[in-house]
Amino acid sequence: MAETMMGAILPGNSTVELREFPIPTPSHGQVLVKTMASTICGSDIRCIYREHTGKGAEGYIPGTIAGHEPCGQIVAEGPGLKRFKKGDRVIVYHISGCGVCHDCRMGYQISCTSEHRAAYGWQRDGGMAPYILADEKDLVFLPEPLTYADGAQVACGFGTVYEALEKIGCSGNDAVLVVGLGPVGLAALMLAKAMGANLLLGVDVNPERIELAKKLGLVDDAFAPDGALEKVRARTGGHGVEKALDASASEPGRALAIRATREWGKIAFVGEGGTAKFEPSPDIIHGQKTIYGSWVTSLWRMEDLVERLVRWNIHPDQLITHRFALEDAGEAYALMASGHCGKVAVVFDGTEDKKHV
Repeated sequence: MAETMMGAILPGNSTVELREFPIPTPSHGQVLVKTMASTICGSDIRCIYREHTGKGAEGYIPGTIAGHEPCGQIVAEGPGLKRFKKGDRVIVYHISGCGVCHDCRMGYQISCTSEHRAAYGWQRDGGMAPYILADEKDLVFLPEPLTYADGAQVACGFGTVYEALEKIGCSGNDAVLVVGLGPVGLAALMLAKAMGANLLLGVDVNPERIELAKKLGLVDDAFAPDGALEKVRARTGGHGVEKALDASASEPGRALAIRATREWGKIAFVGEGGTAKFEPSPDIIHGQKTIYGSWVTSLWRMEDLVERLVRWNIHPDQLITHRFALEDAGEAYALMASGHCGKVAVVFDGTEDKKHV
């Protein structure tokens, strides 16, 4: 094994820089994972790629290897491992929490506020490199039917969506509206369909993403925002949907999600940033509606998700429209920032990940 590797960092000026790093050696309770796939998240673009605007949990340390959606195979073990071993295929849950606070003990390391909290790709080296050093406690086993690109999708986007859908509930009783058809919105549609939703509707300002949702067979109908409220009501007998999820992070998108939901319905907000404006009495109180905020997911629920993906026989990697090698990471991030794509992945060994293209 070479002693050094190239890793991608984000200077914050809409560029990517490749630097040489030493290949780390795992210490007690750690493993070295050979990265097989690492996908790009919208938060990478919003908080790091364009400019370093994140604070606290989203504060990127300059010079840190980017990538918080990694998946790969363990190639070296540190002492003291309790479950995982060399050769295991694993997803890296991208928040390494302190492990002893109340949130961590519930599996929600995402909500850990300890000074010891560190996110892969933000405050500690992430998956945009051939190898990633990970704590064993941050790993989720990747079942064999799933590809590494599937696992990279689960690491953040699909985990986030699954958490939100579980909070609002999603079954064959429900018509579901997803506002914002980027990678997270497409994931919401794919999972809602697998969970039995009987009518799937989507809204986006980008015609390319509307067409992608239709091409992938994820929606019964999708349309632009103009007249969307009337169209949703027309498709639901005038009532509106039982469940809605906003992934647009836009003020009008969030208002649409609320107003297109019928009485007693439930709405999840997962899109980060932006603002919201609605009228509490007519939009929420009189309709007895509930809004849920949902931020990533827990380790236990991520483990449940990978089990269900196998049972449902669905592959998150179907939402990946473009794959790049690490040396072309600059092109990958630029494409993701443009919005003219589905999910974008950097792959390090694409043989397996070509199965479900």
